[in-house]
Amino acid sequence: MAADAQKVTEVIHWDENLFSFRVTRPTTLRFRSGEFVMIGLPDENGKPLLRAYSIAAPSWADELEFYSIKVANGPLTSRLQHIKAGDEIILRPKPVGTLVHDALLPGKRLWLLATGTGFAPFASILRDLETYERFEEVIVMHTCRKTSELAYGAEIIESLNEEPLNEIAQGRVHYYPTTTREESKYMGRITDNISSGKVYADLGIAPIDPASDRAMVCGSYAFNIDVKRLLESLGLREGANSEPREFVVEKAFVGEGL
Repeated sequence: MAADAQKVTEVIHWDENLFSFRVTRPTTLRFRSGEFVMIGLPDENGKPLLRAYSIAAPSWADELEFYSIKVANGPLTSRLQHIKAGDEIILRPKPVGTLVHDALLPGKRLWLLATGTGFAPFASILRDLETYERFEEVIVMHTCRKTSELAYGAEIIESLNEEPLNEIAQGRVHYYPTTTREESKYMGRITDNISSGKVYADLGIAPIDPASDRAMVCGSYAFNIDVKRLLESLGLREGANSEPREFVVEKAFVGEGL
């Protein structure tokens, strides 16, 4: 196996646009749940074609997991979507990112706000025991266009009933999946459902309070900007690894065009 290469162990296609995959974990890799690494494949000339991908597996996992969109003309995803177990990908084991607990001040509730494959870092954070040591409750808001695009996130939520999280996470995670184009139980954009108070009413929870609520945001560039403005209007401040505050935004999200 070449340097920086890892072997694919599993691939799951969730619908025609989304897939997840697992790869072997480098023995020297240490990361904080919520961080991302550069992964990719060789291009036509054998040079690495790399993009930033959040690690969807928790920091204690034996394998690494990633969640990706499929883009027909995307330089990387047009090829990455065809990988299968036994193939190799390039993985640069230098994790970084802002969606980590260290970038937030202590609080009581953690809001995880995502669109599409922006759910990936939260798949890591939700399965990290540290999340439940730091926060009493976790509210997960995940919005996609149609219900099939929510399947991966729903399975991650379901996995919280399994070891080692079945006791510590039980009753502490509020899951609020919504769609914007296809009819489902909950509808609407995250910003609208927070601004209108609908999410509070639907879940039976108190409104966001900057004294006790913390948030992580991951989605498209436009989504990140909209949520950032909303959170700031509610009195929360954006933080970073060097200056923890009330919310953080991931700026290296792998979006629709990759």
